[in-house]
Amino acid sequence: MEKSWHLSLALIWLVLSIVLFLSKPSYQDDIFPFPSFPILNPRLMKAYIALQAWKLAITSDPNNFTANWYGHNVCNYTGVYCAPALDDPHILTVAGIDLNHANIAGYLPEELGLLKDLALFHLNSNRFCGTIPASFIHLHLLYELDVSNNQFSGPFPYVVLYLPSLKYLDIRFNQFDGEIPEEVFDLPLDALFLNDNKFESSLPENLGNSPVSVFVLANSNVRGCIPPSLARMAATLEEIVLSNLGLTGCLRQDIGVLKGLKVLDLSFNKLSGYLPASIGEMRNLEQLNVAHNKFYGQVPQSICSLPNLKNFTYSFNYFSGESPVCLRLPAIDDQRNCIPSRPFQRSPEECRSFYAHQRVICGANKCPKS
Repeated sequence: MEKSWHLSLALIWLVLSIVLFLSKPSYQDDIFPFPSFPILNPRLMKAYIALQAWKLAITSDPNNFTANWYGHNVCNYTGVYCAPALDDPHILTVAGIDLNHANIAGYLPEELGLLKDLALFHLNSNRFCGTIPASFIHLHLLYELDVSNNQFSGPFPYVVLYLPSLKYLDIRFNQFDGEIPEEVFDLPLDALFLNDNKFESSLPENLGNSPVSVFVLANSNVRGCIPPSLARMAATLEEIVLSNLGLTGCLRQDIGVLKGLKVLDLSFNKLSGYLPASIGEMRNLEQLNVAHNKFYGQVPQSICSLPNLKNFTYSFNYFSGESPVCLRLPAIDDQRNCIPSRPFQRSPEECRSFYAHQRVICGANKCPKS
């Protein structure tokens, strides 16, 4: 009799388990009297599969971020954030992953494409290698993708070109190489960080199609001129950093239309010609760095008179004069130019040689070598 009772209880447990597994509870709270029992909807089951595959792909986790990545309650995993699904608020799903500064090593498995409701994916400052899985093409809700400061390599991760909700893309400080696809500048992004990779590319003509407010591309082998289309970014652009590339040619006068700019950094390139006085129309400009180029002539007073300019660095060029207004800026660096009566300038011989032989003629449709 007692044995039969236990069999009946086991059968009831089994049936109830199946019913609860197939159901879609709104949250994973203690709605069942046995807390250890996994209560999963199909989306969380896929998330469980994806995260367990990822845990197997992790080779080092010195800070034990993933130590509690066991069991079916993925919403309790460190770095995993759940929320009601956008298409059905009665279903809980994995909406975000944040493992920033975890120092984890490993790779990203294809199973991560099962996280179709993922909106945020942050992996800043880890040691992940390999590539961004092609299965990310299924992450149609992905809004922010930050894999910066890792060891990813290979070509530009083309899968990001097919993420319709993406607004923030940060792949800096990795080892991506090859060409930067021009299609990335047609994406409806708000922020784009590509710097400190191994790209060997150029700035495409459609650069100005990008609606970003922040664009950083530095410390890579990017050649050629700044395309004229840059002026079309006037409606949105607030910060642009094109430092330590291989840029040549001159700055166009119409750069002054970028009136919303707060940060303009063109340092450590091979740019030449006069510094456009139209920069003095950028009334919001706070930081301007054109150091280590081949600019020459007079530093425009209109630039030094900008109301919000806090830092103006134009050292290591060939400027021959500057307005006294420039010397009243909060932070200025004019060393290693050809400015009379200023300290730490280039030698007179070096300046004479440059002005005799090295200047280029800037034209609207030319990209001269410097």
